[in-house]
Amino acid sequence: MASIVPLQDKKRRIGVMTSGGDSPGMCGAVRAIVRMSISRGCEPYAIFEGYDGLVRGGDLIKEMHWDDVRGWLSEGGTLIGTARCMAFMQRAGRLKAAKNMIVKGINALIIIGGDGSLTGADTFRSEWPGLVEELIKTRELTAKEVEPHKQLNIVGLVGSIDNDMSSTDATIGAYSSLSRICQAVDFIDATAYSHSRAFVIEVMGRHCGWLALMAGVSTGADFVFVPEKPPNAGWEEDMCNIVSKHRKLGKRKTIVIVAEGAHDMQLKKITPTMVKDLLSDVLHIDTRITTLGHVQRGGTACAFDRMLATLQGVEAVQAVLEATPDTPTPMVAIIENKIVRQPLMEAVELTNSVAKAIAAKDFKKAIGLRDAEFSEYMNCYETTTATDKPEKMLASNKRMRIAIIHVGAPAGGMNAATRAAVAYCLTRGHTPISINNGFTGLCRHHDDKPIGAVRELGWLEVDNWASKGGSEIGTNRSLPSEDMEKVAWCFEHYKFDAIFFIGGFEAFTALSELRKAREKHASFRIPMVLVPATISNNVPGTEYSIGSDTCLNALVDYCDAIKQSASASRRRVFVVETHGGRSGYIATMAGLCIGAFAVYTPEEGISIKMLARDIEQLRASFAKDHGQNRAGKLILRNERASKTYTTEIIANMIREEANGRFDSRFAIPGHVQQGGIPSPMDRVRAVRLAVKSMQFLEEYGPGASERVMREELSAAVLGFKGASLIFTSMAETERVDTDWKERRPKNEFWLGFRHVVDTLSGRPTAPDDAGTGASTPKAGVGDM
Repeated sequence: MASIVPLQDKKRRIGVMTSGGDSPGMCGAVRAIVRMSISRGCEPYAIFEGYDGLVRGGDLIKEMHWDDVRGWLSEGGTLIGTARCMAFMQRAGRLKAAKNMIVKGINALIIIGGDGSLTGADTFRSEWPGLVEELIKTRELTAKEVEPHKQLNIVGLVGSIDNDMSSTDATIGAYSSLSRICQAVDFIDATAYSHSRAFVIEVMGRHCGWLALMAGVSTGADFVFVPEKPPNAGWEEDMCNIVSKHRKLGKRKTIVIVAEGAHDMQLKKITPTMVKDLLSDVLHIDTRITTLGHVQRGGTACAFDRMLATLQGVEAVQAVLEATPDTPTPMVAIIENKIVRQPLMEAVELTNSVAKAIAAKDFKKAIGLRDAEFSEYMNCYETTTATDKPEKMLASNKRMRIAIIHVGAPAGGMNAATRAAVAYCLTRGHTPISINNGFTGLCRHHDDKPIGAVRELGWLEVDNWASKGGSEIGTNRSLPSEDMEKVAWCFEHYKFDAIFFIGGFEAFTALSELRKAREKHASFRIPMVLVPATISNNVPGTEYSIGSDTCLNALVDYCDAIKQSASASRRRVFVVETHGGRSGYIATMAGLCIGAFAVYTPEEGISIKMLARDIEQLRASFAKDHGQNRAGKLILRNERASKTYTTEIIANMIREEANGRFDSRFAIPGHVQQGGIPSPMDRVRAVRLAVKSMQFLEEYGPGASERVMREELSAAVLGFKGASLIFTSMAETERVDTDWKERRPKNEFWLGFRHVVDTLSGRPTAPDDAGTGASTPKAGVGDM
C-alpha cells in the first residue's frame, strides 16, 4: 500500500495542473499559485503532464517550493507539461487519480486549461465522494487515511489561445496569440504594399472566431471570415466588391483573414485557397496564402497575459481557501477590468451552446451566446472597414462636423482610435475634421496655406493608421486657456458640431477648461468626449488608458533582457526607472509582469527604513542562493517616487551595502516605454472606444446647444470602471475623482496590487513603510 503523506495542522495542500493545449501565461499562473499558496500557509504540489500525471501519480506529483518557480513569468508554454489522457475519461482512471491525490495529501485542485479540461475537473469533483468510498471498499485505502479528504475543492483558470470560453472577456494566452498574428500581418503589410498584392492569412479558431475578428480590427483587414457569423449567400461577390472598391480608392494592398473554422451559411467550409482563387481569377490580383499555424501558440506571454495569469492565480488560491463543500466549482474570469469568479459549469454550458447553435445554423443565437464584447467588436469592424454603405447613412439634417484632436504626450493606439472615428463618421455621413498639432496648431496655423492645421480627413488617408504608433495628426501639451478667445473663434469659424479628444491628463484638463468656458462662449456648447490615451494611465474616470498596454509590453521586453543579464551574472540587482509621472501604475503593473523584487511609487514614496529593509532582504536572499541560475533581481522605481532617492542613488546604496557579495546597476529605458507599434489590446480597445464615442456624440446631433447646457454628461470621459465601460460626466469626475495637484485619480484601482507584487517576490513589509507618499491599505485582487 502506498505511504500516505500526512497533512500537518490541517493545512490545505493545493495541487496545480495545466491541461489541454498550452498557452502563453500558464507558467505565470503556476508561479502565482505556488507562491501565494506558500504565503498563505498552504503546501503547493505540481501535477506534471496534466491528467496523465494525475492518473499515473508517483514522481509526477511533486511538492513545489518558492525557488522552483523562479523566472517562470518569462517562460512560454507550460513547464509542468500537458498531455492528452484517455484514461482519465474513464471512471477507472479517475479512481486512480483520486487515490494518487489522497496518497499525496492533496485536498484542493487548481486546473489551468480549456473547456474540456475544466469539464473533466468538475466531473471529478462531483464523483469524488463515490470514488473515496470505492477506495475504502476495495481496501486500496483505509477510512482513517481518507478522513481528511472527504471533500475536494476545485478551481478553474481558463488557458486557451482561442479565447473560446464564455463568461470571461479574455483567457490566458489569447492576447499573446493575437500579438503573434498582428506582428505577422504587420510584416506582411509591407511586402503586400510593395507589390500591390493580396494576402489571405489563416489563423487558429476552429469554433471561435475571436482571433480572426480581433486581428481584423487590429490590422484593418479588408475582409474577415469567422464561424459565428458566416457571410451571406453570394459572399464571393460581396468580398470582391469590397476589395475592388478599396482598390479603386487607391489602396495598394489587400488583407483577408480566415479563421480555420470558417464556413458559409450552409456550413460549407471556406478555405484560404477558395478566397485566393477568387481574388486571383475574378479581380486579377496577385494573391498569396500564409498559414500562421503553431507560431500563434508559442513564445513568451505578453504583458496582459502575465498580469491576467498572476492575478487569476492569486484569486484561485483565495477561492480555494474560501470554498465550502457546497460551493459550486468556480472559474476565475475577467469582465472588462475586473477579476471575478463565475460558475464553471454554466460557463462551459454556454460555450458548448455556441457550437450547437452554429451546427443548427442559428448564427444570431451563436453571436448572442458569445460575450457582449464579441458582438460589439463585430459591429465595430463592420462599421469601420467598408465606409461605402448607403443603408447606414444618416439623413442630411443629422450629419455633424466632428473635430478630432490629440492632446498630451503620444501614446500607442491614438492613430487607431482616429482611424476608427474617421471611418465611422464617413459611414454615417458626418464630416471628420482633424485639428493638427493640438491647440497650438488650431490657434496659430488653422488657416495656413496651402494646408492648414484644420482639415477634413478621408478614408484612404487614415486607412493604414491602425498599426502606426505616435500621433499622425500631431499632439502636444498646449491647453485652450493659453488663448481661449482664439480657440472659441476657431470653433465658431469652422462650425464644429462636436469634438472628440484623445489624450492624457492634459486632454482631461483641456476638456475641463472648455466645459467651464461654455457660459461665456457659445461655440463650446457642443457635445464633447474624451477617450483617455496615455502611457501613465493617470486619467480620472477610467482604469485603462490607450497606450498603457503598449508601454507595459515595451517595458516588459526591456526588463526581460535586463533580467537575463542580471541572472547570467548570478549576483546582480538592476534598478530600473519607469515612466508614469505621479502615478505608479506602470511601475506596479510591470512589477507584476516581470516578478520584480520591489516597486517604488509616488503614492507610497521611499523612506530610509524601507531601503534598509530591502537591502537586508537582498543580502539574505543572495546569501542562501549559492550561485543558482536566475538569481538576478529587478527593482522598479517610478521616475517621481522620490526627489531624494534617485534611481542611481538607490543602485549605489545597494552596491555599497552589499560589501562585494553582490553587484547593483541602474538602467533607464526612457522614451522607449512609449513603444513603437501599438499592442493589439491598445488597437482593438481604441477602435471600440472611438466607435462608442462617435455614437455618443451622434446621439446629440447638430444644433444641440440647449440640451448641452442642461446635461452634465454632454462633456464626458469614456472609461473602464470595474466590470463596466461607461461615460462619466466631466463635472462629476472633477468633483469626485480628480487630484489636480498630483495629476491622477483620487481613487487608483491598482493600489492593492502592490501587496501582490511584494507577496509574490517574498519582499518583507511593515506598517511604517510609507515614505513621502500617501499610505494605502493592502488589498486583494479585484479590479485589474
